[in-house]
Amino acid sequence: MTSRFLNLLFTPSIKAAQTEYGSRAGYSRHDQIAGEADRLGEREAQFIATRDSFYMATVGADGWPYVQHRGGPPGLIKVLRPDRVGFANYRGNRQYISVGNIADDSRVALFLMDYPRRARLKLLGRARIVKLAETPELAQALVDEAARAPVERGIVIDVEAYDWNCSQHITPRFTLAEIAPTIANLQARIAELEAELAGSKTPAAD
Repeated sequence: MTSRFLNLLFTPSIKAAQTEYGSRAGYSRHDQIAGEADRLGEREAQFIATRDSFYMATVGADGWPYVQHRGGPPGLIKVLRPDRVGFANYRGNRQYISVGNIADDSRVALFLMDYPRRARLKLLGRARIVKLAETPELAQALVDEAARAPVERGIVIDVEAYDWNCSQHITPRFTLAEIAPTIANLQARIAELEAELAGSKTPAAD
């Protein structure tokens, strides 16, 4: 957990709640640390590069928060620099809630999960919408050639802070692709045992 992450989120009301419930002393040591933006390290970059989904939170002009799930091939979020990530925005239900919210308030929060390994990474940053037709180099970096849906725009996020969460309450979950090798091995072993069993049977005597 970085001090920058805590400095951005700990408002006076949050600090008052921490005081009331007894955790303020443990966090107060971060209050006076300089708040320069965090930089993604190798661990964070590798984690982001293998995600096939994430959640992104934005806030609308009327103050309501909105969380959207994004999915795609592994590596759908690209680490462009230690302080910047981005992804291609493919056509969906065409409500454009996240896009509109970003136009009003660039602040976003990303939540990235690795359920099998019980790990999660949170990113805070400032997002902007990019017309990929006008930025071919960025388009090449963000767009997955295997994507089937039309690409409407790019979303680039300048990272302000990140935090690794505790794994205590993460329930391991696995995709079909992740369990397929195990299932294949089991099926092969079952077939082997069935063949051995069939070969061990002898005809009954007359």
